[in-house]
Amino acid sequence: MLEIKNKHFELQQVASGIYAAIAKDGGGAASNAGFVDLGDQTLIFDTFNTQQASSELKKYAEEISGSKISWVINSHYHGDHIRGNQVFPSCNILSSKTTYTKMKEIQPTRILSQKQDLKGLRTYICALEKTLHETHDQKIECQIKSLIELENSLPTLNLTLPTITFQEFHTFKGSNLSAMLYTKGAGHSPCDSFLYIPEEKVIFMGDLLFVNSHPSLFEDSDVDNWIATLQELLTWDFNTAIPGHGPVGTKNDLEQIIQYFTELKHISCREDNPNQLEIPDPYKNWSLPDLFLRNLKQLRQLSK
Repeated sequence: MLEIKNKHFELQQVASGIYAAIAKDGGGAASNAGFVDLGDQTLIFDTFNTQQASSELKKYAEEISGSKISWVINSHYHGDHIRGNQVFPSCNILSSKTTYTKMKEIQPTRILSQKQDLKGLRTYICALEKTLHETHDQKIECQIKSLIELENSLPTLNLTLPTITFQEFHTFKGSNLSAMLYTKGAGHSPCDSFLYIPEEKVIFMGDLLFVNSHPSLFEDSDVDNWIATLQELLTWDFNTAIPGHGPVGTKNDLEQIIQYFTELKHISCREDNPNQLEIPDPYKNWSLPDLFLRNLKQLRQLSK
């Protein structure tokens, strides 16, 4: 199986015609993406956090498939999955209607605010560089590199919205493979989409799946529907699940996220002081441990 590495992501062939682009710490990706060669069409699933990373994905996808990109899919509205859209100006960009609406409402202000605060970003990077000089902390080094990628992207970043929307599903028929894009509504975001390739039993999950990592909850997340969606997907016929964050996974990883949220909901119903709680053993070695406490507090807010 083909494997390609660059500073933004590691490209892994997970099946015939299907490639996962797994984000690397310190690069400009910030989340996973990938592409599918259907034979006479090539689909991109998500476009990373920066144009630099997305350009690399486009280059590899066109070189490997031998054709131009036909479709770009945005799984949800968060910036780390859609900011590379501008690299595909002549492509059909597809999202759910809700994702389109949220992108149009929220992203312009966020992007403008970051563009206007480039000086502040540079000051913050310099402060981190001073800390790195004193501590030699590898995590801080990766954070600096990612922030520099963001800094480099902002001056030429233009929000590129989806050109086509769908309500519940959209089907692609290629000469070699087919693919089905679905949404079951809210979960991690107000509307999360996933792409299923039945012939190869592969599914691109977007941020409905985090592997070996604490998932992130927001004020517009819906934990109950997130769990219900994952439970339904456990009945589907697939072997490989490409998450929004973390390494390529399997059905077992969907079960772990269900267990995580079930346990988190149970803990949130207790009167314990969240600041005194320890992360349960099954999740102690997951990345982004700071999210556990934040998720617990967010879940309590969502339950009110």
